[in-house]
Formats: sequence, C-alpha cells, structure tokens
Amino acid sequence: MDNAGIEEMFQGLGPVTVKRMFGGKGIYHLGRIIALEVRDEMLLKADETSAPEFAAAGATQWTYEGRKGKPVKMPYWSIPDEAYDDPDLMAKWVRLAYEASLRADR
Repeated sequence: MDNAGIEEMFQGLGPVTVKRMFGGKGIYHLGRIIALEVRDEMLLKADETSAPEFAAAGATQWTYEGRKGKPVKMPYWSIPDEAYDDPDLMAKWVRLAYEASLRADR
C-alpha cells in the first residue's frame, strides 16, 4: 500500500508518519508506533486489553517462526475485514491500536 493509502486508512485517528522498517513499514501517530505493514498486510497494535476484541471480530494475531520452529506471537493483529469498507469502523480499530500503544508505556 502506498503512503497516501495508509494516511487515508488512518484518517479517523489523525495524521500518521510512515517509516520503512523490517522490509515493510511502521505507522506512527504522535510518535508512537500503532501499526505495521508486513508483506502487504496491515497489522494493528493490540495488547491484553484490546486483543480479545480483535479476536472476537475475526482478526488474527501476527506470528512468525522463531528458533527451533516455535511460533512467536507479536502484539499486532490483522484488521477485521468489514472495517475496510466502513471508515467509521476503521476509525474504531485504529483508535484501539493507538490506545494499546499508550498503555505500552505504563
């Protein structure tokens, strides 16, 4: 996704900064990372508070194969499909990602 598309996706939250990282992109709001684009998939930050809501909406947690073939779960989740067609719903999910980034500093 190009940067203009990413900015549009996050417009319900406010301005974002996009930085290249890990062969993908990191998306930041007010200096805090809130999302990653990895292999053309947008993943939103979640934590123990918001992850159950992502799971209930059918989102999947990002995992990668770690040492000895064990899966490593990362604090990033896919965006529920219906949010792509509904700007208000997308705004809800990106706000949850920002809130998770705020809690990470506590």
